[in-house]
Amino acid sequence: MSEKLIFEKSVVGRRGVTFPKVAEVIDAYIPKKYQREIPLPLPEISENDLIRHYTRLSSQTYGVDTGFYPLGSCTMKYNPKIHEEVARYAGFANIHPLQPVQTVQGSLQLLYELQQYLCEISGMDQVSLTPSAGAQGELAGMLMVRAYHKAAGRLGRCRVNVIIPDSAHGTNPASATLAGFNIQTVKTNAEGGIDIDDLMKVVDDKTAAMMLTNPNTLGLFEKEIGKIGKIIHDAGALLYLDGANLNALLGLTRPGDLGFDIVHFNLHKTFSTPHGGGGPGAGPVGVKSALIPFLPYPLIEKNTKRKTLSNSPLSGREQVYHFEKGRRKSVGRVHGFYGNFGILLRAYTYIRRLGAEGLLAISRNTIINANYLKGLLEKSFPVPYSRPCMHEFVVTAKKFMPQGVHAWDIAKRLMDYGFYPPTVNFPLIVEEALMIEVPESESKETIESFANAMRAIGDEIEKDPEKVTGAPHTRPISRVDEVFAARRLNVRFLMP
Repeated sequence: MSEKLIFEKSVVGRRGVTFPKVAEVIDAYIPKKYQREIPLPLPEISENDLIRHYTRLSSQTYGVDTGFYPLGSCTMKYNPKIHEEVARYAGFANIHPLQPVQTVQGSLQLLYELQQYLCEISGMDQVSLTPSAGAQGELAGMLMVRAYHKAAGRLGRCRVNVIIPDSAHGTNPASATLAGFNIQTVKTNAEGGIDIDDLMKVVDDKTAAMMLTNPNTLGLFEKEIGKIGKIIHDAGALLYLDGANLNALLGLTRPGDLGFDIVHFNLHKTFSTPHGGGGPGAGPVGVKSALIPFLPYPLIEKNTKRKTLSNSPLSGREQVYHFEKGRRKSVGRVHGFYGNFGILLRAYTYIRRLGAEGLLAISRNTIINANYLKGLLEKSFPVPYSRPCMHEFVVTAKKFMPQGVHAWDIAKRLMDYGFYPPTVNFPLIVEEALMIEVPESESKETIESFANAMRAIGDEIEKDPEKVTGAPHTRPISRVDEVFAARRLNVRFLMP
């Protein structure tokens, strides 16, 4: 059934709720100059129709609680419900960022401990939790690279370039550009790793940093990471890890031990708060000791000697944990308060619940899952870089192009089989790419069911390609013109 917009269901005079007369209250609390005179164009609808509208929409929504997300490079895995239970605790849910620190000591302790856990997991020396998304963590990292070289007197004509692989996430060049750097691209070799010879041609005394994802977007571990780090460091530059694929490294190795100077974490990916719909997220950034002075503030600090504030109604309460004051070399604030607390809380719960052995099991299981699915698919869908993968892999649909079928057609047809589509046409170095990730939370039966659907689509292409190019056929909304939607974006409904 085609569901109309809530505004299209509006009928003048209908009400789903009765509001009290609050004019006197409004005047008492809100000055006249700040009051809106024009009525808001809100839909008018009965409670019955309102409930049915949103219930129908919810039944059509795909989520991690209803199905498998093979979304490459995004780690959309199951979100344990204990996270939601802990997030609803009154002591967490009802606090305010402007409360006196003495009244939120438990929450600050949690954040302080999360900083320590992330340092241990990553091999970094300090972590700032404030960036509210992976891309913002990237930007903070690049701003620290800039501040680091500026403090050493190496900006200006020197240290103006950032090296990025041709397989990188699109946020990498965007973040580096926003921080004021020029972008230089390094090629991928025949094995799907960094081309060392090409890297040697690009690196020079103008190199500020290299941004690297490891494992990379092909799902492959950089076997030459030691050599790459030495080349970058010998040139006086910094090595940055895009931590989007950290789900494959937990407990197996640490970015700091691999030679990285900076790393950002996608807590909402690796530590399980799937971020469908664009949020919420958390992108803490960790650094080695030389870069600590440049971290975004505030950090959470613990007093070695407990102290109290005397001139306060809360006099006598211990202030063990507190916000660190801004440092002179810091890149400053990247968030109005202290990050997305609810996501940080869920990540903390996830880490504490699993412990070191559990985090190691995550990586082992996601690597097993990905390689198992790759083995099931590679006869039907060629794998361009066919060596053992980590948490994800990339297949190509190039062989179906003579039938007029592209990667996005296969993705649309998967919806008819009840699966969310994988990432398509990325990384750009693989023509007609389908990028597939299998989180550790998926069962063997789910993996085999997905493989059967993919193989069935391959058979359909050979027999009846129009069935695939016209998909989806079973969804409430059929094929949309994505190019038109991107170029003529309209997210606002205007009342007639």
